[in-house]
Order: sequence, then structure tokens, then C-alpha cells
Amino acid sequence: MHSLLLALTSLLNRLFGAPTTALLYKLGIHPAHPAAPINNALTLELLVSAFLIVFFVIIRASLNVEKPGGVQHLAEIIYGFVDDQAQSVMGQHGYESHLPFVTTILLFVLLCNLLGLLPGIPTPSADPVVPLGIAIVTFVYYNWHGVRAQGPIGYLKHFMGPIWWIAPLMFPIEIISNLARVMSLTVRLYANMFASDLLTLVFFSLIPIGIPVIFLGLHLGVALIQAYVFMLLTMIYLAEATAHEQH
Repeated sequence: MHSLLLALTSLLNRLFGAPTTALLYKLGIHPAHPAAPINNALTLELLVSAFLIVFFVIIRASLNVEKPGGVQHLAEIIYGFVDDQAQSVMGQHGYESHLPFVTTILLFVLLCNLLGLLPGIPTPSADPVVPLGIAIVTFVYYNWHGVRAQGPIGYLKHFMGPIWWIAPLMFPIEIISNLARVMSLTVRLYANMFASDLLTLVFFSLIPIGIPVIFLGLHLGVALIQAYVFMLLTMIYLAEATAHEQH
């Protein structure tokens, strides 16, 4: 499977490498390999994205109230789980519009994590750039909705604390804390998946049969937990950012 991944990455670089490099240069970014800016992690991200798009299209096309199929049952289980979590974290009202985003976050992170179980396939989320990208999207999303919910002035007041005279102290602390969430989300996901990959690789190199299967199970557990934690933190940040909207 590793050779198939390399071939697909090579194909993407032949088709889109030049325009991707040109775009990166315009953004002031200098890729390490200008002739091949698309790496295996990005290829796997694109595959996960394509899979999710197809999955959602199939669900939408096959919706049937009377005779739901297996894919619809799976979608309903996922939706019910995310809905329950959102209600408990974000309250009974105002969370519905965010369900598509948090569901996509859960599924995208989970699939990226699970790819590491396939032989010869590196875990995309064990590459720090992948968690960083997801963290930045999450950061922009919840802050944007915080501004929409409270207005620009109201959202800035959100960082000043409840007492006006400590606002000069609270404001820089809260801003730094908010910005640090990008690093927190990135490092938590990257470090856990990298450690899981490394542990599995070490035991496979030492004992190729038997015991490493236990560590594949461990990788599965870490993959599930980290996807859930990422979704849960996204909900918490959304709840804090849009708190005024839900009162």
C-alpha cells in the first residue's frame, strides 16, 4: 500500500505541483521541495476529504424514511452521538447550526487517525502540519461565530472578564490563552498519534508477529479518543465564544 500511496502522491505532483508551488510562493511560503510540494500526508488528507464527500452524497441520495439502508443507519448513529454531546456541552438551544462542522471535524480527524492502521500507510495526523491545519480552521470557525453572536465589541468584551477594573490585566491574558488554543489542539493530536505510531513501529521491528497486534489495538483506542477530544474541545470553544447567543 505504501507504493500505491507514493504513486498517487507522484501523480498529484505531476498534475498540480507547479500551480501549488506558484501559489505558495505568492503567499510568501517557500516549500522544501518546489518540484514536489504535495507530500504523502496531504495526499491522505485529500483522500479522506474525497471519501467524506462521497459518504455524505450517498447519504443524501439514499435517504429513506420507511426503509433506511445501512449507510443511513450509520449516519444516524453518528448524528445522534454528536447531537447528544453538543446538547450536553453547548446547551439545549443554538447548537444545531454547528453540528455539520463538529461532525466533519470528528470524522475527518478519526479517519486520519485510523489510516495508520493500514500496512505501509503513515498516520496523517502524526505529521504536525495536519493537526495544525485542522486547529487553524477550528480557531477561525469558533472566533468567527463568536463575533457573529456577540458583535465585534461584545466579543472583545468577552476577553475582559466580569469586573471592569481588572480588564487591563485580563484582556492580554485571555487573548494569549485564546491564541494558544491553536498550539494546544495541534500538539495534543500530533504528539499522541506520533507516539502511538512510534510505539507500534518499535514493537513491529522487535517482534513482527503476535504482540504488535496489541499495539494496533492501542493505536485504535488512541485514534478514537483523540478524535473525540478534538471534537469535544471544539464544542467547548464554540460554547464559550457564542455564550451570549444562548442566554
